[in-house]
Amino acid sequence: MKIEDFLLPFGGHLSAENRWVKLSKLMPWDMIEDIYAEKFKNEKSDGPRPISARIAFGSLHIQASECFTDEKTVENISENPYLQYFLGLHEFQAEPLFDPSMMTHFRKRFTADDIAKINEELYRRTHTPKDEPPHDSGNSGTLVLDATAAPADVRYPTDLSLLNECRENIEKLIDSVWNKTERNGHKNSYSRKRARKKYLRVAKQRKARKKSVKQAIAEQLDYVERGLQDIGKQLESLPEDVLTDRQKERLDTICKIAKQQREHLENPGASIKDRIVNLRQPHVRPIVRGKAGHPVEFGQKLGFSVVDGFTFIDEQSFDSFNEGITLIDSAEKYKARFGYYPERILADTIYRNRDNRRFCKEHGILLSGPRLGRPKAEEREADREQAYQDSCDRNIVESRNGIAKRRYGLDRILAYLADTAKTEAALIVFAMNAAYCLRVLLCLFLQMLFPQFKASVQMQVLKNEVFQ
Repeated sequence: MKIEDFLLPFGGHLSAENRWVKLSKLMPWDMIEDIYAEKFKNEKSDGPRPISARIAFGSLHIQASECFTDEKTVENISENPYLQYFLGLHEFQAEPLFDPSMMTHFRKRFTADDIAKINEELYRRTHTPKDEPPHDSGNSGTLVLDATAAPADVRYPTDLSLLNECRENIEKLIDSVWNKTERNGHKNSYSRKRARKKYLRVAKQRKARKKSVKQAIAEQLDYVERGLQDIGKQLESLPEDVLTDRQKERLDTICKIAKQQREHLENPGASIKDRIVNLRQPHVRPIVRGKAGHPVEFGQKLGFSVVDGFTFIDEQSFDSFNEGITLIDSAEKYKARFGYYPERILADTIYRNRDNRRFCKEHGILLSGPRLGRPKAEEREADREQAYQDSCDRNIVESRNGIAKRRYGLDRILAYLADTAKTEAALIVFAMNAAYCLRVLLCLFLQMLFPQFKASVQMQVLKNEVFQ
């Protein structure tokens, strides 16, 4: 559809210079349609007609690009004709296109792997194919690596607050099944008011003593275990379907937390595998970062690779991993994309282990950082200059991390399902890349109009993340 064919109720035409009009031409809608259609192969044909792939993915992109909530996304689409043109509509529609709850289904239908494929297709469409590597080693280009954390929208967890939340959830589960039992005796084998009072006695203190906190944790853990016994006895005389799937999942999570907390209480020095720190999001894990102000973050860990200013997610997991072991995999993915290894890899100190150095030496890749052994006198100055240049060139990945977090909301993932949280993080990186592609096309356009377009001005345009 041409932009002149879009019908506006108040007359006039849309501007071809609008960023959403330009983005609509960059998006690989055909590939998005194929990915979306795969999700409906096993769906019944007599159901309601599904929402189109362009509306589904376009809405997710609008949300990630503008940091909207689900409700705000639907509201802005109903008010903005440019957003409706981006979604493929032929005329302005004031009524909402769908219910805000459908955004959750859209995130489920586009996985993080699907977003990665769309992200690579966007790179191929907006970047000219590279020529054959001119170097003798057969390598070309620069690969910049780094890792970051995408914190989930959870409060800072403590063992005391976690156990109190478990106790309250058990009491709600008991209340939901109590009327279906014979109602003999008491709901709980302990006093709920007393348990709440003991929790608040320590939780309200500004700086409680370690001994008081440990005692309160032991008390709350005892209440949780007694509550699990109470609801277990009540469920023995009830059918299996008395609890919903969500309630069964919540009960299993509480059982795991109680087991982990008991193990930690009896042996504080032992590490607990897959320790649960949040009841609502049991997949969230602590990520030790060691940053100033944020030594530990709770969410997912991402491994970034930046090529020509374009960001790819090479590793994404809720379990903490050593980013140093991901260098070889990132180099192989670079070769899969372009057909050859990078000429050099710019990475932090943690990536410079023996295996990575051996891999880079075998494939003729220059790895940033000092060489092993004592340098010669004539090599010190050259190494110092090279290290400084590598440090300057590596700043781009730090810039990508900061922009994704401060501008696009990567520092607070609102989705609380494991799969949808990964999808949201991938969509944020995709939205950042789409905005970068617009600036790349602007630079190419200015170079065509003005041959004297300076490289310094071009870098200022590419670095201006606010430009749309």
